[in-house]
Formats: sequence, C-alpha cells, structure tokens
Amino acid sequence: MKKITITNRVPLKRLLVDALLIISGSIIMGVGYALFLIPFHLVPGGLSGISIMINYLVSLPVGLVIIILNVPILLISYRFLSRKYVFTTLVGMLCSSLFIDFFNQILKWPKGTENMLLAAIYGGLLLGLGLGLVFRGEASTGGSDVIGLILNKYLGVSVGMGIMVTDFIIISASGLVFRQLEAPLYGYIVLFISTRVIDLVLEGWNFSKMVIITTSQPEKIADFILHRLERSGSALKSRSLYLNREGEIIITVIHRKQLSELKAFIKRTDPGAFVIVNDTYEVLGKGFKANHAA
Repeated sequence: MKKITITNRVPLKRLLVDALLIISGSIIMGVGYALFLIPFHLVPGGLSGISIMINYLVSLPVGLVIIILNVPILLISYRFLSRKYVFTTLVGMLCSSLFIDFFNQILKWPKGTENMLLAAIYGGLLLGLGLGLVFRGEASTGGSDVIGLILNKYLGVSVGMGIMVTDFIIISASGLVFRQLEAPLYGYIVLFISTRVIDLVLEGWNFSKMVIITTSQPEKIADFILHRLERSGSALKSRSLYLNREGEIIITVIHRKQLSELKAFIKRTDPGAFVIVNDTYEVLGKGFKANHAA
C-alpha cells in the first residue's frame, strides 16, 4: 500500500497563535464598537459602517447585519478567491461580529465618553488595534477588502483604489442617513486613525533604517559599520552615471538610534558621499528579529 505523505501542514503552535490573535483582536474590536462607534453612530467605512447605519434606521444588531451583508459577498468571492482566504475571512468576520453584539446587545455597555471627538479617536484606535491583530492572525473580517478584490476582478481597478472608493462612499453616505454634515467628518477621523494603527500593528513600532552609501572611502565606512556599530552589510560594485567611473555602494541596516552616529562619521570621512536612508519596518537576521520558519 502506497504511503501518503501530507505536506505544508500548519504547525499546531502556529494555529493556536493565530486563533489567539483573531480572538483577541475580535474582543478589542467589539469593545471599540460597543463603547465608542455604535453609541455615536460613527461610520468607519466597509460593511460595518453600513451595518451601523442600518442599526440606526431599524435597530437591528450591528454584528448580525455584518454577517448578513457578508454572506452574499463571500459567496461571490468564492468563485475567484482562494478557499483559504474565504475561510479565514469567514472565521474573522463571525468572531468579530459575535463579540460586537455580545458587548453591545447582551452586556449593553454604556458609552465610553460623552465627547464625540474622543469617541472617534479611541474608537479608531481600538478598531485599528483589533483589525491589526486579526490580520496578524492571517484572517480578515470581510467588508471593504473583499469588495476591493471583487471590483478588481470585474472592473479592473486596483484593490487599494477599490477599498478607498468603497470606504469613501460609505462614510459620505452617513451624512445623508444621520442628516448631519459632521457625521462623515468624524467617520474620516476613525478611518484615518484605524488605518494608521493597523500599519503599526502589522509593521511594528521599532522600525530600523536601511542606509545606502555611495562613497570614495568604502573601506573606512565599512570598518566603522562592522566594528563601531557592530552591524553588517553588503558592498556592491557600481558605476557613477554622472562621472562614469567605477566604485562601491555599501548597503546596511542599522537601528534608528545609530543613524545620527553613522551620518556624522560619513560626513567627517567623506563629505561628498551620497547617502540614502529608508525606513525598514521588519528585519530578519542576526541582531534583529529571529527568522522563525512558518
């Protein structure tokens, strides 16, 4: 009998970590909706924003409406998106929706504040933190991202543009539903803050700096990087387009607190050096994050 080997199995530890991230993120999202977004009718975009407007009009639970609205979209997306993506979206959407209704409908928590601006700020913070954790758990909550993928499939627009246009239309529509000009303005605040927090959760706070150096003193600068900063790097052969001469480019990644020290040394050693500095949000390797296999 032929032995069947199962490959690409996800380790149990990874599944448990992902599940913990999804549940934690869903709880944080539920708290944000219950304390800040739903009581003040703050629309963050996506299907959750439509659900808040429907809740205002007919008093249906927000989480339940999110599930109802997502079902046909997921059925459509199942035709051209991967099964894994549809499944993880379903899990994330159900989990987050249940916690939203648990805190808002069952526990009936009161408002977290009486100030609408504070509600927009802290609602956006909790929403972004929760969504970021769900995304790190390799799941999604449906809504705008799935709609963006569908628009990309049938209309040819980019996914990012599809999501942005969808959120803009939904948030703008809240002004008509609530009959308040300020409603979409607060919604844009929630969207902006939540988006920035998602980026921070996914990319990290302690970003490093990638430095690209074109210099006539590569040996001295390389020695400084290796022995003074205790970092490594790469030296690449290069040719100056302007001077049409051969040289070397040094590429290194350092902690941001080391950047001023490196710049000062380069200025002293080679004032004519050409230096490019970029933000680098994730670095795997010695001296930085450990490179764990997925």
